[in-house]
This record gives sequence, structure tokens and C-alpha cells, in this order.
Amino acid sequence: MANQRRLEGRIALITGASRGIGAAVAKAFGAEGAQLILIARTVGGLEEVDDAVRKAGGLPATLVPLDITDGEGIDRMGAALFERFGKLDVLVGNAGALGTLTPTSHVEPKIWQQTMDINVTANARLIRSMDPLLRRSAAARAIFVTSGVTTMNPPYWAAYAASKAALEALVICWAGELNKTNIRANLLDPGVVRTAMRARAFPGEDPASLPHPDALTKAFIKMALPEWTSNGERVEASSIC
Repeated sequence: MANQRRLEGRIALITGASRGIGAAVAKAFGAEGAQLILIARTVGGLEEVDDAVRKAGGLPATLVPLDITDGEGIDRMGAALFERFGKLDVLVGNAGALGTLTPTSHVEPKIWQQTMDINVTANARLIRSMDPLLRRSAAARAIFVTSGVTTMNPPYWAAYAASKAALEALVICWAGELNKTNIRANLLDPGVVRTAMRARAFPGEDPASLPHPDALTKAFIKMALPEWTSNGERVEASSIC
């Protein structure tokens, strides 16, 4: 089916956009007509995604090489986006870190802090900086990527599971404050998908046996549309793909 350009005229920011789920979402949003703002640490990866978006007929993206844990950098980006676009329609908080899979008592403080910084604090800073821009949209939508570990809390996953549980609490609290605004904020659990993080967590698994990140993009598109009115929900991608 041909792309319907359902995101025409909407400005969408995606973190962790250079590979995996973030890159797949960027390409899908671009094909649907969105004006993209892509964030990742690697310039080369961002440029490759931008090239793919343009090749598919999408608009040139705004590329932001940024470590998502740089809070002051996020604030500067928010100010720059206000000057350039004046608003933000879609925020996708996708960047994440696995940390290490180890007994809880063995988690190194540095790894614990890095996992929390990327999975929780960076998203809190994004909310702080992007909330004013989202409020200037007629129908802003924020989507944060969570994980099934928050429902299972498996052994050896303490840092990652705790960080994703904290992310869920953060987003649900914020969503409760948005009921009378034009913003809707939700969480999306992608389920099992072929990513570099999955390969690190399950090195004996055959990646070819897992769904490609492209399989998730329908869910992200649905949740980015003005017609998506749910707020403060945790959505499983398989339920809406």
C-alpha cells in the first residue's frame, strides 16, 4: 500500500535515531511526510538514515549529533528548535541502554548510573525542554519506548528493569498533568525485536528468527497521529500493529 503521508506537516523528534528501532521509525515517519529531527551520538549513522529518508521521497532531516545524557545540550537544542520551528508535534523517546546483566549485588555503580542517566534522566530532561514546544502544537504526541521487563522483573536485569520502571512512572505522572492540554503522552512496549541490544542480552539467539524493527513502525505511526487520543497508557506494539 502506498504511503498516505499521514504525518505531513508534523515535526517529529526521535532519539536513538541512528540504528535499530529509532532508524526504522525515522524512515517510516519520513515516508509519511514528517519533518524529522534526528538525535544520536554517531554522525555517520544519522547521515545514513537521512540519506534513506531522502531516497524514499522524504524531507531532509535536521541532524543533531548529541549524547542524550548531556542535559545542557538538550536545553540548547530545545531553544534552537523553538527558533527554527516554533513547535514540536511528535516526541519519540527511544534511546536506551541495557547496562549489564549480572547479579544485583554485582552491578557497578558507574553502570547503574549510566543506565539511569540514559533511560530515565535523559527523558526527564527531554520532557522539561520539549514540553513548551509540544504545547504549541495543535495535537502533540509523545511516545516513550519501554520494555516487557517491567512486567517480569527477571533475575540479573535489575539496572535495566529498574530504569524502565522509573521511565514508566515518569511518563504516567507527566501524562496525568496533560489531561487538559493538547499533548498525549504514552509508553510503547515493542516486544521481542531484532536489535543490537537484544543481541547483547541473548547472544545465543538467531537474530534472523526475530521481527525486524520495521515491523513496529505501524504502531509508532498510529500513536503519533492526532487521532490517537489515549493518554498515560502502556501499549504493546503487537496490539496495534
